[in-house]
Amino acid sequence: MIDSIAQAGEALAEFIERHPKLWVITGAGVSTDSGIPDYRDADGQWKRPPPVQHGDFMASLAVRQRYWARALIGFKAMREAQVSGAHRALAALESMGYVELLVTQNVDRLHQRAGSSKVIDLHGRADMVACMTCGYQLMRHAMHSEMARMNPRFAALDAHHAPDGDADLETDFSTFKVLDCPRCQGILKPQVVYYGDVVPPARRLAAQAGLQNADAVLAVGTSLMVYSGYRFCRDAHAMGLPVASLSLGVTRADALLTHQWRAPLTPVLEHAVGCLQQRLLD
Repeated sequence: MIDSIAQAGEALAEFIERHPKLWVITGAGVSTDSGIPDYRDADGQWKRPPPVQHGDFMASLAVRQRYWARALIGFKAMREAQVSGAHRALAALESMGYVELLVTQNVDRLHQRAGSSKVIDLHGRADMVACMTCGYQLMRHAMHSEMARMNPRFAALDAHHAPDGDADLETDFSTFKVLDCPRCQGILKPQVVYYGDVVPPARRLAAQAGLQNADAVLAVGTSLMVYSGYRFCRDAHAMGLPVASLSLGVTRADALLTHQWRAPLTPVLEHAVGCLQQRLLD
């Protein structure tokens, strides 16, 4: 059942007032209004085949050919995405002093573009690429430009955009030329934590440190099906912190939640921010 926007927004504002140091975790639902597709439906099930595995990407040239050929098309959605009302509302909450830390599972950097500064990109950032051998780095757009030059036939193709800069393209990828590291010829990979990889310890520890200083957890637009995000809700529950969720569907943490609103993200967040701003004026 979908909660009414006004009721959910007012309840969320009350929750924030009672817990003014929020540890916020966000997921793909925050960026769908920005035109970036998400992975899961309201029941937490995959809408499409799961994304590439780290081990497969590293071990197989064919997997990398498929990945980068599709990315030439699909990454346009991420590159051209604009911040949504949900991103702006969360940035407003930070400016009002209600956000201790925002941990995002997204790799699009839209929270930062909206004005949030207390952000940890848990799964990395898609706009940067690094060599897995020597650490050489370059911007993603520069790599795409070079591979488009190397592969004009693929660059001219079109397909529906998919999550995280992918595209629904199926063809023979065997002739696609992948750009290797210009310094050492190593494998270039987006600075993103793929499935089968692990979150860098320093990033995980920084997120946990923020949780120690928080009054409550607020999960926004995430099913929390991935353990790297779910673990923090589990830890918060063990610490006795309230755990709330705003999303359109189920979450892996449903049994741990003290508050849950199933409602559209942007209007509820905007309503909550409006309530809080009004109370500051009263």
